[in-house]
Amino acid sequence: MVIFGANGDLTRRKLMPALYRLAYEGRLAPGFAVIGISRTAMTDDDFRNRMHDSVSKFMEDAPFDEDLWRSFAQGLFYLPGDVGDMVLYQKIAGSLAEVGKQRQTAGNVLFYLSTQPSQYGEIAEGLGAAGLAKGEGWRRIIIEKPFGHDLPSARDLNARIQKHFEEDQIYRIDHYLGKETVQNIMAFRFGNGIFEPLWNRRYIDHVQITAAESIGVEGRGAYYQEAGALRDMIQNHLLQVMATIAMEPSATFSSDEVRDERAKLLRSVRIMTLDEVEGNAVAGQYGAGRVGGQQVVGFRQESGVRPDSPTDTYAAATFMVDNWRWADVPFYIRTGKYLPKRVSEIAIHFKSAPLSVFRNSDASGTTAPNLLILRIQPEEGISLKFVSKRPGAGMTLRPVSMDFNYGASFGERSPSAYETLLLDAVIGDATLYTRQDMVEASWRAVQPILDCWATKKFPFPNYAAGTWGPAAADAMLARRGHVWRTP
Repeated sequence: MVIFGANGDLTRRKLMPALYRLAYEGRLAPGFAVIGISRTAMTDDDFRNRMHDSVSKFMEDAPFDEDLWRSFAQGLFYLPGDVGDMVLYQKIAGSLAEVGKQRQTAGNVLFYLSTQPSQYGEIAEGLGAAGLAKGEGWRRIIIEKPFGHDLPSARDLNARIQKHFEEDQIYRIDHYLGKETVQNIMAFRFGNGIFEPLWNRRYIDHVQITAAESIGVEGRGAYYQEAGALRDMIQNHLLQVMATIAMEPSATFSSDEVRDERAKLLRSVRIMTLDEVEGNAVAGQYGAGRVGGQQVVGFRQESGVRPDSPTDTYAAATFMVDNWRWADVPFYIRTGKYLPKRVSEIAIHFKSAPLSVFRNSDASGTTAPNLLILRIQPEEGISLKFVSKRPGAGMTLRPVSMDFNYGASFGERSPSAYETLLLDAVIGDATLYTRQDMVEASWRAVQPILDCWATKKFPFPNYAAGTWGPAAADAMLARRGHVWRTP
């Protein structure tokens, strides 16, 4: 595995701990090796020591075994260089030959691009020019999101990469698809006979997808003001989650067929006109407020952020799917920084019973609709909410829930998203990776929103840190008689 950007945060916090954990569980070949690439001057031992400190610090739920680390670290190597220098790629070729012979890797190489997105095309071209896109074993390349900045740039990036790598060599990683609950959506829907018959417009009223963060930009203000919530979360992570929720069943659980169905769903998302954006998309930016008992500053006061920045730190949108299963069912998606709590969930709101037989005996005066909630984080699990009679005389109803929790039910840890996705890339399973047609379809869905927001001046900030976002997001749902669920 060749990691470009090996001295960066992603490598230290996610990639190396995930690789160590896979080694800890015996899921990597004994000869597995990593060649780290970055501009920082380091020796192999310097790199190993730095990764030792990172893994021991960021391992979340496993003991750090010094003996295992010594064995694992023997497969860590380092090569300093600038990705814009073609000499670097010749050095990589030499290192791969040397390490491959030493570690018996059979010429199989996984390139991981953990760099600035602007360097993705340049690195792919450098690898191709040096003849590294092909070899005696398999060659694959993993690209971190964002896959472009908009639809034209996504197409341009793909064209540059596909000059040197075939589509089946390209793995566009979206860590949300590696989360256990997102994977379990397919098992839940297609492995049980009782839910799939209800999974359509006849029984489902609407769907809410929430990805709330209780933190701000955490020192990444300069980066974040160029991205924003819509690009950073909805265009990739949350539209992929929506596709997984709403896709048709595939004939088999193969990579191509599953991704075909997700792509087909994304192509069915109704493209808004610029006039429709106003009522179906809401931008927000947090101002000063209190989060977790602490006073925090607004986004425009964060380090590296312009004092007049128009960046959205909150985004909500209503997406409609034009197919027979989902016609007229709104999918509400929201995400934001500095919201009251950290939670990611999918809430399936079923239609109410056709006749409220108990309307005079329900304590609230209305019968609560059934809800199916799939929790992605922080505690992965599933809840089914329905009404039941309260004990005692009379027919008084109250909502209750049945809960399934991964940790309590299976008594074992869930692998991190990066453990799952890295191992899948090693074995060549692209089921949980995003294909180019899916990338383009999701960009098409958000492009009218981006175009409209680019010409609009918002009264930012329009929500206080520690609240659930701007009032306009509530109004967006109210127009269809719905309200946001409070997780």
